[in-house]
Amino acid sequence: MARMKNKKNNWIRVILLVLFIVFAWGVDWPKGIDIKVPKPKITFEKKAPFVFFATDGNLIDYKKDININQGLDLQGGSHLVYSVDMSGVAEDQRNDALASLQKVIENRVNAFGVSEPTIYTGKSGGEYRLTVELAGVKDTNQAMDLIGKTAKLDFREMDATGQDFQKTDLTGSDLVRATVAFDPNTNKPYISIEFNADGAKKFEDITTRNVGKPVGIYLDDNLISYPNVNQAISGGKAQITGEFTYTEAKNLAIQLDAGRLPMPITNIERRTVEASLGQDSIHKSVVAAVIGIIVVCVFMISYYRLLGVFSTLGLGLYMIFMLALVKLFGITLTMGGIAGLILSIGMSMETDVLIFERIREEMRNGRAFAHAAILGFSRAWTSIRDSNAVSLIICALLIWAGGTIRGFAIVLALGIVVGLTTTFLGTKALILLIANRKFAEHNWLYNVEREKGDK
Repeated sequence: MARMKNKKNNWIRVILLVLFIVFAWGVDWPKGIDIKVPKPKITFEKKAPFVFFATDGNLIDYKKDININQGLDLQGGSHLVYSVDMSGVAEDQRNDALASLQKVIENRVNAFGVSEPTIYTGKSGGEYRLTVELAGVKDTNQAMDLIGKTAKLDFREMDATGQDFQKTDLTGSDLVRATVAFDPNTNKPYISIEFNADGAKKFEDITTRNVGKPVGIYLDDNLISYPNVNQAISGGKAQITGEFTYTEAKNLAIQLDAGRLPMPITNIERRTVEASLGQDSIHKSVVAAVIGIIVVCVFMISYYRLLGVFSTLGLGLYMIFMLALVKLFGITLTMGGIAGLILSIGMSMETDVLIFERIREEMRNGRAFAHAAILGFSRAWTSIRDSNAVSLIICALLIWAGGTIRGFAIVLALGIVVGLTTTFLGTKALILLIANRKFAEHNWLYNVEREKGDK
């Protein structure tokens, strides 16, 4: 019964493996994915107290070429530095103002279509600075026009048709503050907002007209929230409640603050950055990586023989899956990310070594290859799990720290997860497929007999 169960489980692994390979290959294929999807017709509908979007339409051909995003050091791009005018912001609010500004610029740049831009703020010689690095951006004039605007916040109410929002005279200049607070009864976060005297009167009129309806809050003409009005609100203070996490509530408060704080920015430096490494350096790095992989594969095959062949096949699967995930998640590859990728390959091969040594140890103790293979994977798992857990914790800390090391940590963490999946799904499935074959019981296929004299 146990043998039948193991056989059934392995066929499940094989089927999953085939499905993953087909999907990954479709993503990796240079010509993209050619599928049929609905052509959406978007309508904006309102049924109090909810506002939602609906889609319908006919099937159309859809072809998407998912490319690998390259970082500034690989493909070059634009480097923009701005001076931030803080004259209209109180001294004790300037740090929060910079955080709000950075959030707004990130949203604008993301809308511009730049993957993982580098955006940071700081203070230099008593002046506040905003630095934006956009990898691969050719039209710097369009990027500057997008970035160099003061954030505009406004509040809108439903029009007579109930199908769209229309502007009111309540804007970010009427807002005094937006902060995160917590409900004392449920401990859930919410956003507390306060208007000045003029804004309080406008807000009271708007809420009086829209009881039971949503009020749209727009930043740079983008809808960021549409809380429902439960009652007319006077006094200029209100709460935006909902199923927020603390991070979501904090981000919304930052966006509201960005629209109320008058912070014009002026471009003081603009230059095009060439790829710091150059195509020749990139080519040499790729060649070195390929040579390293070939050397490792030759060693694995010469030392572990048939197991080494399966390890090499598993490495091929690993590369297919990693490439697909990098493209799907839109990860921007820098040289640090490439270093993380190569390091994760080494860690994946290290996992294979631990498993293969356990398999050979079981075979030296007289067990058949089929039984030794199952024991090898199960008994090596504990040490593999613990070592990779430590590596993932370190990656999480590096990602949290941010900076240029973040790309390295993201790719390394993804590589660790993919490596474990490839080994315990792909390599294991391939090995167990031949485990019960008669030819698989020859010890010389695994370089075991040579080591018997060492015992």
